[in-house]
Amino acid sequence: MGAISVSHLAWSPPGGDELFRDVGFRVGNGERVALIGANGVGKTTLLKLITGDLDPSDGTISVDGQLGVMHQLVGTAAHSASTVGELLVSLAPPRIQDAAAALATSELRLNDDPMAYADALAVWGDAGGYDIEVSWSEYVTRALGESFNDVRNRALRTLSGGEQKRLALEALLRSEFDILVLDEPDNFLDVPGKRWLERELNDTRKTVLFISHDRELLAATATKIVTIEAWGSWTHGASFDTYAAAKVRQTDKREHDRAMYDDERRKLEELVVEMRTRAKISQTFAPRLKAAETRLRHFVEKNERPPDVREQAIDVRLRGARTGKRAVICENLEIAGLTDPFDLELWYGERVAVLGGNGVGKSHFLRLLDAAGRSDRDPPSHSGVCRLGANVVAGLFHQTHEHPEWFGKELVDILHSHDVVLRRAMGMLRRYELQNCATQQFETLSGGQQARFQILLLELSGATLLLLDEPTDNLDLVSAEALEAGLAQFNGTVVRPLVPARIRSFRCVRRRRRGHRPHNSARNLALTPAPVPPFVCEISAHITENSYTNAWGSELAEVLGEPGRDVSR
Repeated sequence: MGAISVSHLAWSPPGGDELFRDVGFRVGNGERVALIGANGVGKTTLLKLITGDLDPSDGTISVDGQLGVMHQLVGTAAHSASTVGELLVSLAPPRIQDAAAALATSELRLNDDPMAYADALAVWGDAGGYDIEVSWSEYVTRALGESFNDVRNRALRTLSGGEQKRLALEALLRSEFDILVLDEPDNFLDVPGKRWLERELNDTRKTVLFISHDRELLAATATKIVTIEAWGSWTHGASFDTYAAAKVRQTDKREHDRAMYDDERRKLEELVVEMRTRAKISQTFAPRLKAAETRLRHFVEKNERPPDVREQAIDVRLRGARTGKRAVICENLEIAGLTDPFDLELWYGERVAVLGGNGVGKSHFLRLLDAAGRSDRDPPSHSGVCRLGANVVAGLFHQTHEHPEWFGKELVDILHSHDVVLRRAMGMLRRYELQNCATQQFETLSGGQQARFQILLLELSGATLLLLDEPTDNLDLVSAEALEAGLAQFNGTVVRPLVPARIRSFRCVRRRRRGHRPHNSARNLALTPAPVPPFVCEISAHITENSYTNAWGSELAEVLGEPGRDVSR
């Protein structure tokens, strides 16, 4: 099948500081290995080194087998594919990609050179192009519920983030690749999509190396855990269920090794001081001084002190302000192709969860609310009325981090455009553990770092209505908890699409009316995909850290069609 071996790997950006060093691990045949670590430590960069997109500064990488790759953000400006057809081609084996490129080129010159087009068709058939088109049709039907011919030229940006991920995963998991490298494959997937991914990963015979921050997915699928740190890596050769205890042991071992190193070096330094003092009195101690200095030098050269571990300290200060009682008013609102007309009122201070499967229109709804308060934004196609209340300022967190206006700009320059001087900008970046990225361009940041920076810009915007489209998907645990703490102190209204596994302190109420179209009423909101019956989440408390409740678990599981499953974790 396939295997990956990484030994003493290091990487530094051109002209920059070293990102990581001495990383080593092995992914055996048929194993499902998870890479975990803090945001910005270099997990995505490590995958790019393995796939050959980057060259290492030091170390070796060995890949035995065909490699299939899914990047972190599919269908964005950073991805070469712009249509469904182009995405599927980009995920196909190299021979298919080459044949498709030749066919596309010859098709443009069909009138001038029809024979070249005929030859390209023959090459396409010999490469297995017609056979793979049959497979693509199956993947598209499973992921989107439509035929391949109907969506071949459909723009990827018209699909939800979950639909893009599901389509890419369908193609890769059923491909001929021996090894799959998946960068956060669970991001943007709804609950059924995550359950499907768990089953597929457990059933596949392929070798899988993936990045994820989802502890439930890690516990359900990973056979080995590799932790990436700036000074190296360490491997836990079992499931994520026992990872916490293994991490404690690893931390204790590092502290013990550091104490032993410090103790031995202190003794050698004291010996050098003592011999130097005696040598001043008598020359007979000069050889002993030289020997002591040599021992100290060799010890320092041959041994490296285990680094001190500094915990991340992220401070989110989302303040908000008092607004009119009614924050959002929707009258007979219909999002084209997604919802029936509905009325909605959201009140100041509410924390509203927008529930629903992939493609039901959650992100479209948030974009519509954001555009309602801005004349420079183009809202999604809709009819009816959507307006914001008095003194309501909307701030949107983009699910896919798409900010074309920030591309090519350093973080300090972006902050300067928001009237933040350098000294204050560095203080803000330090609160988000981004001070070392101050002169990096936005698009070079990791997904988690981009998410943190977006949240920082929401602070500066003075938003009183936060529209958070999957803000925690790329965040590590510390960052996600910091965001939750910031939301608990936020003085305003929050609207956030959620999968049920992430709901905190919400009471779910079944509606008797059945149907698959979203239905909203005053102070209640639900968006649900077919064939799940609509239900309403009525706000009972703020979203706060560790405020899990189990009272709604069985009822929500019944609504989702998974009775008996504990979805409150």
